[in-house]
Amino acid sequence: MLLTGKHLSRRTVLRGLGATIALPLFDSMLPARGVFAKTARRAADRTRLICIEQVHGAAGCSEFGASQHLWNPAAVGRGFDLGSGSLSPLTPYQDYLTIVSNTDARMAEAFTPAEVGGDHFRSSAVMFTHARPKLTEGSDVRVGTSMDQLYVQRFGQDTPIPSMQLSIEPVDQSGGCAYGYACVYTDTISWAAPDEPLPMIRDPRMVFEQLFGAGGTPEQRARRRATDRSILDMLTEQMAGLRRQLGASDRQRLDQYASNIREIEQRIARIEARNLSGEQRELPGAPAGVPDSFDEHVKIMFDLQLLAFTSDTTRVFSFKLGRDGSGRVYPGSGVDAGFHNASHHGTAEARIRAFGEVNKYHVSLLPYFLDKMKSTMEGDASLLDKTLIVYGSPMANGNNHNHRNCPLILLGRGNGILDGGVHLKADDGTPMANVMLSLMHKLGLDDMPSFGDSTGEFSFGAPTA
Repeated sequence: MLLTGKHLSRRTVLRGLGATIALPLFDSMLPARGVFAKTARRAADRTRLICIEQVHGAAGCSEFGASQHLWNPAAVGRGFDLGSGSLSPLTPYQDYLTIVSNTDARMAEAFTPAEVGGDHFRSSAVMFTHARPKLTEGSDVRVGTSMDQLYVQRFGQDTPIPSMQLSIEPVDQSGGCAYGYACVYTDTISWAAPDEPLPMIRDPRMVFEQLFGAGGTPEQRARRRATDRSILDMLTEQMAGLRRQLGASDRQRLDQYASNIREIEQRIARIEARNLSGEQRELPGAPAGVPDSFDEHVKIMFDLQLLAFTSDTTRVFSFKLGRDGSGRVYPGSGVDAGFHNASHHGTAEARIRAFGEVNKYHVSLLPYFLDKMKSTMEGDASLLDKTLIVYGSPMANGNNHNHRNCPLILLGRGNGILDGGVHLKADDGTPMANVMLSLMHKLGLDDMPSFGDSTGEFSFGAPTA
């Protein structure tokens, strides 16, 4: 355990055999005065950023869906009603919700005859870069640096892990996919450089072991799991020594944090045991740590992100909820059609509404995370107040693969950069990149002249009708 003077350093860690656990922010890490106090508070106040992609657009972006307000509410400005549309699960968090409608992801469109039909294989690469993917099936891929990584390059280098990239669906294909595009374009949403895609992690076990340095050889890790020992069992003495140095409120925070780590570790172990039991899986070939249940998988990934934010192990996540062309069925939505087929709803009103229910199901998983972030205090504010979540799709109407009037919402206050509780409608032809450029300016990258195909800044002030 590392100590600094009379106060705990924000970078205090507990180390045991093959485990390293960073700690949550304690009161004892925030002395009232001095250079150390300023440094600690500045680190504690750094905005967290989560970039989430929903593939295939939204039912509310079709002509009929828009008329029924299946995604964007009817009213622009404040006081909007989410009704029973796809965003209705966010009603309890309307004060933390900023809806931005009528923006375009034009870099995902086909510009030449050779690119026609390749929307599913361009879109994910465009979502947070808004740059044009090079048409290639080889290793000479090129698109642009993504929003999350631009933030990491400026502000993410003082955490143990600069950023993490998570996914729910398999994104491990190599070579060419279809229509002349390399699979990596549809397999990742995070690009450290125009030619440097970052791999996404699907297995919660891998995320857990990265966060908590569950080191040693694979054989040593397997033996520890086989004996049902928690990584916390390796740190009993260090934990006890730390508790003796903490005040009552910090001890309570430490105990809750340790309890959360143990609970997630046990959940992952139960998932692995179930998937290795020999029973037939719904997701054959998926890693043992991946739940067959979409709901369970998303929630455990959210819980891992919360632990990472609590310990300040990383402040930046990209999270890919789906994969273009997936035929997965989501029983929790009440719709029995596969995802890709559901998005190709034609003009049938019943099928459009059904796809809207799939969109609503995906959105309904967000409050699970928002509840936990709002109840997790760090200093005098909640993690939800300190976080910006960008959630959207680079496709609008999945039925005809268009990229105009794409679904886009923002959640959290981002340390005061957003007020929430507002629906902002962009002028026709506004690139989504304008919104992301303005967000990055608000996040401190105010010297960026442009981003992707941006044409200027987006105003988060008075909305237009």
